[in-house]
Amino acid sequence: MEQDFYIEVNSQQRNHDGERICGDVFLYRYVKEEDRVIAVLSDGMGSGVKANILATLTSTMAMNFTREHKEVDRIAEIIMNTLPVCSERKIAYATFTIVDIESSGKTNILEYDNPSAIILRGNREFDPEWKKVVLDKGKHAGKILKTCTFIPEKEDRIIFCSDGVSQSGMGSAEFPFGWERENIVSYAARLVTGEAYVSANMLAAKIVAMAHKNDAFKARDDISCAVIYFREPRKLLICTGPPYEKDKDKELASKVKAYEGKVIICGGTTADIIARELNRKIIDELIFEDPELPPESFMEGIDLVTEGILTLQKVNEILKTFNNSVHLGKGPADKIVRLLMESDEIHFIIGTRINIAHQDPNLPVELEIRRTVVKRIARNLEEKWLKKISFEYI
Repeated sequence: MEQDFYIEVNSQQRNHDGERICGDVFLYRYVKEEDRVIAVLSDGMGSGVKANILATLTSTMAMNFTREHKEVDRIAEIIMNTLPVCSERKIAYATFTIVDIESSGKTNILEYDNPSAIILRGNREFDPEWKKVVLDKGKHAGKILKTCTFIPEKEDRIIFCSDGVSQSGMGSAEFPFGWERENIVSYAARLVTGEAYVSANMLAAKIVAMAHKNDAFKARDDISCAVIYFREPRKLLICTGPPYEKDKDKELASKVKAYEGKVIICGGTTADIIARELNRKIIDELIFEDPELPPESFMEGIDLVTEGILTLQKVNEILKTFNNSVHLGKGPADKIVRLLMESDEIHFIIGTRINIAHQDPNLPVELEIRRTVVKRIARNLEEKWLKKISFEYI
């Protein structure tokens, strides 16, 4: 991304009351080869399984066609013609919002029948000058889509939601016509005013929670809100493994000391080297917060010090199934995952000296060598969480 900011993308959802599956679907993807972010929110007609199928088809097609740089009217036409027709209502229907952020920062938004996306510049709404696109051929001729293009600035936020948010509270004394867009804008602006750096995840969660409250805590529709936040990147360094050559120890310690961001050290030998070179003490914790792992240690100026390969393997296992609703514990691996989720740009310094213990054929097969585990963690963070990952071997 040419702009000096990080793009945080997150969403929150609540199912229609009594339903086990959400009829809204949110997808996002970082297209690494183009340095491009695409996010899609689709709302399938009705609720439950049928709605989820419609929304899944719509969001998947929208994602793939947008990635292929198809024209907006062509994307809409293909989606509408492809959706299966409901046997009861004799129509196929799903709404969608597509946000496409190019490497230059240029942001394109395309909407069909979802509540209009909100763009906050700081705590004020920004008007990107929406344009209408009218389909002019086929059985969907006359259907209207909305589109806009703008260049985001640092601290901009894009908020887009399903009508479960905008129509929440409909029929109540306070919101007889639903919460409506202007009230959502005011509420989001107040939240940002009160907490200028509120995360995308937290802002989406608070909007969904308020919509649920408007419905007297019994959601009358699927409630979904997604937020894209352009902000200063939060940086994290993970240092694991001793350098291949002993005369590189001082260089490793200097890199750790000079790093501008949070620092995690994974590995007892690595921690000993850095403590020795920086003339700092290591204080060992005696409480086992996770019975599967050695406890963490403490070192001045370091945010977290843990054991190496076993802890990283546990981090990898947690990340495989981790999502916003998972509750993290107090163990060393949980703390690493928490710091990973709070960070945007993650730099790994990987020592290349082989630890003989990890090559022992009598140890479990899943005890993989350090570099393999780190690469798996990095792939998950890049693909699922849009983190920017860099490596350095020493």
